[in-house]
Amino acid sequence: MTSLSDDALLDRVQRQTLRYFWDFGHPVSGLARERSNPVSGYDFLDTVTMGGSGFGIMAMLAGAERGFLSRGDVCARIKRIVDFLENADRFHGVFPHFLHGGTGKTIPFSPTDDGGDLVETSFLTMGLLCARQYFADDAQLGAAIYRLWHAVEWDWHTRGEAVLYWHWSPRNGWAMNHAIRGWNECLITYVLAAASPTHPIAPQVYHRGWTDSPVFRNGKTYDGATLPLGPDQGGPLFFAHYSFLGLDPRGLSDAYADYWAQNRAHVSINHAHCVANPHDFAGYGPRCWGLTACDGDKGYGAFSPTNDRGVIAPTAALASMPYAPVESLAALRHFHDDMSDRLWRDFGFADSFNETTQWAADGHLAIDQGPIVVMIENHRSALLWRLFMSCPEVSAGLARLGFERRAAA
Repeated sequence: MTSLSDDALLDRVQRQTLRYFWDFGHPVSGLARERSNPVSGYDFLDTVTMGGSGFGIMAMLAGAERGFLSRGDVCARIKRIVDFLENADRFHGVFPHFLHGGTGKTIPFSPTDDGGDLVETSFLTMGLLCARQYFADDAQLGAAIYRLWHAVEWDWHTRGEAVLYWHWSPRNGWAMNHAIRGWNECLITYVLAAASPTHPIAPQVYHRGWTDSPVFRNGKTYDGATLPLGPDQGGPLFFAHYSFLGLDPRGLSDAYADYWAQNRAHVSINHAHCVANPHDFAGYGPRCWGLTACDGDKGYGAFSPTNDRGVIAPTAALASMPYAPVESLAALRHFHDDMSDRLWRDFGFADSFNETTQWAADGHLAIDQGPIVVMIENHRSALLWRLFMSCPEVSAGLARLGFERRAAA
């Protein structure tokens, strides 16, 4: 494929990937479908995802700002989404992982995961708050987003303890029994829970619950990069992406880490592992890297340096662009210029591939597509970072938890 300038290439990838949310969004609700290809277990055309929809809302804002979509059309789509959400299933204000995109009824994620999912709700809320800030002149939309945001009972999910719990169901109660402890993708859940104007958690829930894990603190050095937090060699790269689609890590620190240093180290370690390629997988190298959760040739997995199966996901490198722009752009050019015949599709890059087995994914996942658009935009303009961090509730929540913010460079 003919090589484009850097800006033209970034435009092309953002515009094409955005089509997943704009053209393939559910025709009734406007929410993001979980995936674009059929799998066993649920109807992929009617299953919409709360977290992926939050990411999709943020991607639409980037599209409006870039002129890929009209501002009025994006505002209308988000109003349709919000109107639908106000009448959809909620549990103490918390949305389930999956909804039926036509009826708003819960689609169970598993037999006991058939109620509220606090983490998915936090990803959705992050996107809604960005939309509220972007369309600050639309009082009707702002009021509707306030109602959804204020209804979330974050404190209910403590069960009276000093930790947040991920799931609650009216049928199964707390049967999932999954405490949210770090380090992983869930920092945003604690920040929003502390920021809630109506149902906030106490700071001790963050300091005693989130940090109470054998994989919270790290401090080891891998390939010259010292990793403050997280499992051995950092874990899958979505840890550095999901919370930070809106939460600006530049100059952000608390008692436990400098989050810009954390994410840069995590990406550096992941990149170095793929360059070293200790398992001798085909294709790995400086221009072909990125291990994260995605589809794999043997099923979905959370791939990382300690769980490496030869599966590369374009989202891993592309959503890391703010942290490693040179390395991410090199990967983007390789995926686009050298592998487009295998990877380039109607909605952007295929979710993942394994060159050792000569396999590429059939489809796309909302939670992988969204970070590509959003983090490229944060690299280019910091749009979503500026929107989310402009929320007064977010500033108050961060302050309650003891975060400090230096001016971003």
